[in-house]
Amino acid sequence: MERQEKCWCKSGEPYETCHKEYDEKIEPLKKKGCFLPPHSLIKNKKQIEGIREACRINTLILDKVASEIKAGMTTEDINRIVHEETLRLGGRPACLGYEGFPKSVCTSVNSVVCHGIPSKKVVLKEGDIVNVDCTTEVNGFYGDSSRMFEIGEVSAEAHKLVTVTKECLDKAVAEIKPFCHVGDIGGIVSKHAKANGFSVVRELGGHGVGLEMHEDPFVSHTAKAGTGMILAPGMVFTIEPMINAGKADICIDESDGWTIYTWDDSLSAQWEYTLLMTENGVEILSK
Repeated sequence: MERQEKCWCKSGEPYETCHKEYDEKIEPLKKKGCFLPPHSLIKNKKQIEGIREACRINTLILDKVASEIKAGMTTEDINRIVHEETLRLGGRPACLGYEGFPKSVCTSVNSVVCHGIPSKKVVLKEGDIVNVDCTTEVNGFYGDSSRMFEIGEVSAEAHKLVTVTKECLDKAVAEIKPFCHVGDIGGIVSKHAKANGFSVVRELGGHGVGLEMHEDPFVSHTAKAGTGMILAPGMVFTIEPMINAGKADICIDESDGWTIYTWDDSLSAQWEYTLLMTENGVEILSK
């Protein structure tokens, strides 16, 4: 591009002061044959600010859940809290109606890996672990994160699983760098999970996010380090390891088409952040 042309990122700014330096940094990787992100995955400053606001609200919604979740509450109660708080803060619950999903949040208890549908029939009890996965849309931008909650006193195995799963996520966040490979995430997560005697779900993973609820790339938590798309500054994506206490195999509930369980009925845990890759490393936008 000519220096004074408007940049390809649609910021409206001159290419020279916007993404010319980015293109110069990524050119050597292009010559090496690396799998580079298309320009459509590189967010401009205005888009990043919109995504950051959606992520801020998404985090506040999970904070609200954290302040109220307890034994005796149904997962439908959690759905109500999320729905009402999302609207109060000026957002839209992005899960509601997504490909037919009937609720405003996913609530996955014990052996449910993900996509659990809130229900008045599912009552949280002492010893349960539950993942609350929230996605919020604000003015066309998306934030996405999930947290694990321990209900009362849980078993040693359950506590270790919840703790190690978060460690997997935090280690990946701490170690990945600009222009690394998306497969590096899988290498970090798998190594730590397996070192602690746990398995990593293969079929499900993180994803690009920001302008849509789900974008490229797919973020595998079992991939080999040094493989996959380059994670370049300006990319927004989630890391959300799903770690099982037993085997990695999963199955879907055919009666609702959404709920995914561990095949062997073992416990499962998941933590998720929305992340922005910057020139200096990863910034956590929602957690």
